[in-house]
Amino acid sequence: MKKKDIELLRVTYLRGPNIWTYRPVLEAWVDIGALEEYPSNFLPGFTERLTAWLPSLIEHRCGIGERGGFVQRLHEGTWAGHILEHVTIELLNLAGMPTGFGKARSVGEPGIYKVVIRARNEQVSRAALLAARELIMAAIEDRPFDVAGSVAELHEMVDELYLGPSTACIVDAAVGRRIPWLRLTSGNLVQLGYGAAQRRIWTAETDRTSAIAEGISRDKDLTKTLLQSCGIPVPEGRIVASAEEAWEAAQDIGLPVVVKPSDGNHGRGVSIELRTREEIEAAYHLAEPEGSEVIVEHFIRGNEHRLLVVGDRVVAATRGEAAWVKGDGRSTVLELIETQLNNDPRRGLSEDFPLNKILVSEDPAVQLELTRQKLTPNCVPPADEMVLIQRNGNLAWDVTDAVHPEVAATVALAARIVGLDIAGVDLVAEDIAKPLQEQDAAIVEVNVGPGLLMHLKPASGSPRPVGKAIVDHLFPEGDSGRIPIIGVAGTQGTNTIARMLAWLIHLAGKHVGLACSDGLYLDRRQVEKGNCASWAAGERLLINRMVQAAVFENGSRNILAEGLAYDRCQIGVVTDANDDDALREFHIREPEQLYNVLRTQVDVVLPEGVAVLNAADALVAEMAELCDGDVVFYGADAGLPPIVEHLAQCRRAVFLRDGEIMLATGPQESALARLDAFPFALANPGAAPEIILAVVAAAWAFGISPELITAGIETFEPERSAPPDTAQRPHKSHKN
Repeated sequence: MKKKDIELLRVTYLRGPNIWTYRPVLEAWVDIGALEEYPSNFLPGFTERLTAWLPSLIEHRCGIGERGGFVQRLHEGTWAGHILEHVTIELLNLAGMPTGFGKARSVGEPGIYKVVIRARNEQVSRAALLAARELIMAAIEDRPFDVAGSVAELHEMVDELYLGPSTACIVDAAVGRRIPWLRLTSGNLVQLGYGAAQRRIWTAETDRTSAIAEGISRDKDLTKTLLQSCGIPVPEGRIVASAEEAWEAAQDIGLPVVVKPSDGNHGRGVSIELRTREEIEAAYHLAEPEGSEVIVEHFIRGNEHRLLVVGDRVVAATRGEAAWVKGDGRSTVLELIETQLNNDPRRGLSEDFPLNKILVSEDPAVQLELTRQKLTPNCVPPADEMVLIQRNGNLAWDVTDAVHPEVAATVALAARIVGLDIAGVDLVAEDIAKPLQEQDAAIVEVNVGPGLLMHLKPASGSPRPVGKAIVDHLFPEGDSGRIPIIGVAGTQGTNTIARMLAWLIHLAGKHVGLACSDGLYLDRRQVEKGNCASWAAGERLLINRMVQAAVFENGSRNILAEGLAYDRCQIGVVTDANDDDALREFHIREPEQLYNVLRTQVDVVLPEGVAVLNAADALVAEMAELCDGDVVFYGADAGLPPIVEHLAQCRRAVFLRDGEIMLATGPQESALARLDAFPFALANPGAAPEIILAVVAAAWAFGISPELITAGIETFEPERSAPPDTAQRPHKSHKN
């Protein structure tokens, strides 16, 4: 007899659009055993324990459509598969990888369910699913479960495996503009767009960020020299090689001074407003390990500001503020830091917080600051005495709206002089709302790869849409980062259709990639043999900068097991919805279920795209209503009801009349060619009509001229995988 348990039978990560949604999901097949006879209202105390452990489940609206909907379902009685869906979602939300999409569906066998969760990261989502299963079983069996510990473990995985916040904000902005993206490494190297239209980012660096500009920015002395030569105010300074030289330079420049590493970042090793030899020599030893050289420069009085330049304009600005504590006559400096600074909810140890906790034992700059005031961490300052803890604290106070136009112009010029398309410019000024010439202000650094979190989560002020600014910089208005993509789904002649379409696009003058069951092709060159109608092979085409258009053969099994390789396409072809015994393992047994699989190809057609559908297959013809774009029907018989109705609406169709291939838009018709004029049709009399009509319809929808369509089909050679001469061979490139 089955026990009350949740057994995970199969867990699959669907990386692309699938039968559930456009986005990647984790699909788990689960067997709930005897729990099929025990919905939640039949499990004493279960709902109370579950909601006590996860009180935020009250926010789940579920099918009821209102707050508390899922909890209501728990009280009324719902099954373990459905509960697993919601608990997994909530654990992901609590771990900092929010998701709202999930489904739980019976497969038609008692106790067997498919549970689907939106999965932004496969490893984290798998771990959340396992944790959710354990939590539910603990609640059923009335035994302890460490919810906080599980959430903490998942949170650590999110920090380690998911995109960093700066990269994520750029990706989110790209998604907002419907620009596709691919993660190229386990880190923050991301491709925006496909093929020849792509751009790449690495956090806040782009493929427009030159190595020369990066090298200049990391050499702070060289940066200052270039800026000064162009009339931009910078502090006087020089490189020193020892603590003694640092003191000599400070005397020459004039006290007070700043001592910092020449190529450090994030403010590490920087000491400011130094007046004594002891302070300067100590600051030298603090700066030396943080860079290759040490700079001593004139101290500019004022607040430090970070201005973010994207392209040719300032898009965000923040101000730093010194951190102080006030003595009470009883507490040590360490205790005052904890009660007056670190207890601020905006301070933390992760990137989720706009301000960092101050850890005196781990921050030599704080220790130096206390030493300058003749204090130690364990000293007890007198009541009302102010103690300076940090001079150059977090740059976390948004001042974007206060930046003077002349300041913004000067800062943007500084980024251009260095050569950076995205830069974080550090500026010290008393008042950012006044021109630099009216105050003793100066630009002190121009940084490559600036952090964006300070602008996304400022401690004070409004968050700034810096991710959108970067995406708009890379993709001007009207540029979607897309290349034309054709997807071919079904079972009848899909391989030949895909290869023939790739040939036509090649003749039209585009470098075309083809992923099909025969292999992977670039133009007419086969770069890999074997079945490449897969997600992995498809991705290889999409990351190839040479590819200007791509054709994909998509079997139903690929859609069910992996999802589509692309998010949207220009042309989606569906040839048939014939039964396939191989899909039984996915619990696809009914025509309606196969319809839901194949409709994926139509669901992803862009609004400006076209679905090409076989009018002779009733289930395929029904998919027309699902398409966001236009529809072209094809069929051997002009009298097929979908074609007749379509033409009555002045829309397009391709069909045969007396052996002639006809292109029709409403009542207007034109003959393309006789079917028997094509060698392929003569060699394949049974399959050729449907295949050629599908190709003609897709090529017509793609925008290929009728003359080129005819010439391409005439010259298509099914068995050829390489060009006859080097004239057709593409330039030699790395294997994809």
